[in-house]
Amino acid sequence: MVRPYLPLNALRAFEAASRHLSFTRAAIELCVTQAAVSHQVKLLEQRLGVTLFRRLPRGLMITEEGLALLPVLRESFDRMADMLERFEGGQLREVLKIGAVGTLAVGWLLPRLADFRTRFPYIDLRLSTNNNRVDIAAEGLDYTIRFGNGAWHDIEAEALFEAPLSVLCIPPIARQLKTPEDVAGQTLLRSYRSDEWPSWFEEAGLAAPPILGMVFDSSVLMVEAAMQGAGVALAPPLMFSRQLASGEIEQPFPIYISKGSYWLTRLKSRPVTPAMENFRRWLQEMSAETRGS
Repeated sequence: MVRPYLPLNALRAFEAASRHLSFTRAAIELCVTQAAVSHQVKLLEQRLGVTLFRRLPRGLMITEEGLALLPVLRESFDRMADMLERFEGGQLREVLKIGAVGTLAVGWLLPRLADFRTRFPYIDLRLSTNNNRVDIAAEGLDYTIRFGNGAWHDIEAEALFEAPLSVLCIPPIARQLKTPEDVAGQTLLRSYRSDEWPSWFEEAGLAAPPILGMVFDSSVLMVEAAMQGAGVALAPPLMFSRQLASGEIEQPFPIYISKGSYWLTRLKSRPVTPAMENFRRWLQEMSAETRGS
């Protein structure tokens, strides 16, 4: 069976009219006449042998046949637009989808991305953040940067660097902390990993007090709460170097604990593209600088 040829103009006219439920407003969007839009839609209806709109005195009502066609058509237009946007200066831009723990994305990765864009201008980097819980396959990611011990099922993981935790707080609270024992008298902000504060007190040679402060799923949120005077945070100073340099927060004691490292991860079944390899090499270079600092 030979399928009917469907003119692009007719498909575009139908898609625009379906959004506006008006031939007139669709015509304004497409910079043509109302009659031209109506003609293109009628042409499409004739080619398909169905009615796509019910013409009403004041506008249009899309039919069940039109509703069935619409999502497929919109997805197709979106995919075409996405592909066309990837051509720049006569060269195809390669899309690279990266997921990252929010704390690392804000505190470490973003300040370095200008360098990546300068070196690889034709890689279209798309960054999303998470709280260390991510489904690489479901989200269609090429890589994720996550925190842990590097052991994830069906995942290839490359170590990047550690980011040890230490006490961070605002200057007025820091002035009250003469010794590590004084930390126990403060409100202790915490993450969902319940062993962090007990480990810090153990490293300081102290017994841990009851840990009753608010729980956060992100160190960014925890440190923001600390900056607003809600308590003291246990977070990686490396990720808050700008706030430390500006004096917004202070690290009162050089006592650290490590609970894991950051890792670059991908599905073992995911073939490595040129963009992925360029990003991996660049990220390892940035990580080496961090480890050496």
